[in-house]
Formats: sequence, C-alpha cells, structure tokens
Amino acid sequence: MQRPQSLPLALGAAGLSGLLALAAQAATVQVTVIGRDGQPLPDAVVLVEPAGARPAPPRPVQAVITQQKMQFLPALTVVPVGSRVRFVNQDTWEHHVRGIPAAQSVPGAAPAPGFELRLDGHVEGKEPSAREVVVTQAGAVLLGCHLHGSMRGQLFVTDSPWVVKTGPDGIARLPDVPEGAARVRVWHGDQLFEPAPTDLQVTPVTALTLPTAVVPRRRRL
Repeated sequence: MQRPQSLPLALGAAGLSGLLALAAQAATVQVTVIGRDGQPLPDAVVLVEPAGARPAPPRPVQAVITQQKMQFLPALTVVPVGSRVRFVNQDTWEHHVRGIPAAQSVPGAAPAPGFELRLDGHVEGKEPSAREVVVTQAGAVLLGCHLHGSMRGQLFVTDSPWVVKTGPDGIARLPDVPEGAARVRVWHGDQLFEPAPTDLQVTPVTALTLPTAVVPRRRRL
C-alpha cells in the first residue's frame, strides 16, 4: 500500500509558502476602550481599517432585538450588511421601533433611509408581536420608541469583518487582521461626536488602550 503524502509534499512548496505567509500576516488586535471617567467602556464599536485591505463583506446573519422592561435588549447589536433583524415585544404594552441612521442626526448630512415598526403588547398565552427588517446600508442606526422616549438602543451595520463591540470589560478582540499599517475607529451611541481615527501598526501581538470623552448614560434596570 502506498503511504499517504505528508502535508508539505501534498501541498507543494508554493502552496506551503502561501499558507505560511498567510498565517504570518494575520494577527489579533486587542483594543481596550476607556470612558471619560477612566473606566472601561462597554458597548463601544471598534473598527480596524487595514491600509489597502478590502476583503469580501461578512455573510448576513439573523439577529433578534427584544423590547422588554422598557429596554432594547441587547442595547447594541452589530450585524453585517444584508442581515435580517427581528424585533420582538415582550412587554404587555404597545411599543414602536424607530430606526434613524446616526449620520442623519448631524446637520448637513445626506438623508438616509430609516424604518418604523409597530408592535402590539404581549398577550399571555400567545406569541409575542414581532416584525423584521433587512439592513442594506452600512452605518450606525439609533433605535427608539415613539411612545416611550427613554427607550434607546443602537444597531451597527458593517460591511467589514474587522468590526466588533466591546464587552463589559471595555475590551474588543479582532482576529485575522492583516499585519501592517491600519487605523482604528471607535463609535459609541452616547458620543457627542466621532473622534479622529488612531493610526496603528498591526504586529503579531497588538494591544492598545483608547481613551474617549464618552460619558455613558445609566441604563434602566
């Protein structure tokens, strides 16, 4: 019986060198985002933009945002362009969902399409009211309710694989980022303006801390 070829022989020199080069060029970037009070800032969107790299956009997903106890849960949802986002009302009273692109709130910004949905209150023993939208444009969307002004949330739509939100510890980890020159941007739903991007040199071990002027609003419990 013929012995199977080892991986290097099966790939050939060119294929192996290509794999090694690809592995050497991919790195994980860790970004810690800090609020104005010096504390870790959760629910901040971190975007890494490698110079000259424009990969295929990530595949669309199905996401669910729940309205419960006068909140949008999760408060921030990050999805790829083309994703389906389902809104579900778990409260016993009626809600609306108003989605306004964040850029539209800036004077002089070009208008962008938003959406409005109406969701009946949840009746015990029945399926909760739900509506769905497909997001087709990259950018931040501010979520609100016409009936309850205190309800606020964010939906961030991206066409890049190098976008993620920070956790409770204020940390975002982005894998498979090409080594070399890049920029880092941070967006947060409570920011007054978007700060200038930070230049970055991506290496095999890349970690940085980014202070911001964001003072997050206290969320309803």
